[in-house]
Parts: sequence; C-alpha cells; structure tokens
Amino acid sequence: MGTFMFRTSLGLIATALCGAVHAATLEKVAPYPKAESGFTRQAIHLPAQGKEEDLRVEILAGKPLTVDCNRQRLGGTLEEKNLEGWGYPFYRLEKVSGPASTLMACPDGKSKQDFVPVIGDGFMLRYNSKLPIVLYVPQGVEVRYRVWSASDKIEKAIAE
Repeated sequence: MGTFMFRTSLGLIATALCGAVHAATLEKVAPYPKAESGFTRQAIHLPAQGKEEDLRVEILAGKPLTVDCNRQRLGGTLEEKNLEGWGYPFYRLEKVSGPASTLMACPDGKSKQDFVPVIGDGFMLRYNSKLPIVLYVPQGVEVRYRVWSASDKIEKAIAE
C-alpha cells in the first residue's frame, strides 16, 4: 500500500510539474495574450514526427452533456488569428451554439454523459511540432484533439 501511495504521489507531482513546464514554455515561445474574461487559453504541444506534412490535427472542442440515443452536436467556427509582430497563429472559438439533435424516439429512454463536439469550420489544422497550438475557447468548453495521417498508398485517377 505504501509503494502505491508513493508512486501515485510521484505521478501527481510529475503531472503538476509538466503542466507548469508547459505554461512556462508557452510564455517563452511568444507573448500569447492571457485569456479574456469568460474564456480559457488552452495549448497543445505536439511531439516532433517524421513527415509532418502528411499529418493533420483535428481539434475536438466540446462539452460533456447528458444525451440520449439521438446524435448531438454543437455549432461554432474556429478562427485563425495572428500574433501581431510574431506571425504565429492562434485560434479562437468565439461562441458555441446548440446543442442540436436528431429527433428519433429513443426506445429505452436512457440517458448518459457523453462528450458532444462542436461541428463547424476551421477544426482541421496543419501538424507543426515547432509551435504550440494555442486556443481561446469559452469557459466550460473542453479541447481534445486527434492526429490524422495520410496513407502511404496513392491511387491514380482514371481519365473518363
């Protein structure tokens, strides 16, 4: 039991230090503005990869909501902004609308907690490990992401 508690404590300390390092690192990269009232600033630090030109980062901003069997979604647009004097991009999700839902009759009437993403324009970004992806989103919005990669297999179109 003592070893488990010690490892857990070390894990929590390491997590806290990583968060502090990333916050300090973000400030060392460029003077990204602090989040305005009602917004949070979130950053994604990507590891270096070979052939980064073949990779994309999908931003999954959303909220955990209680849902039923219907498909749920939120609406919004992720806008790219420019850090003046630096030329570095950052992204802003100004507002989130919804939720919108299909209207199927759910036979079981059960509901569950699920992550409901914002669907809209601007959420697929270029992979660049040299700069953090800095996002400003309304409070209460979580930012998740996934990395997409291109297949090595390239097909040829047929002239018709």
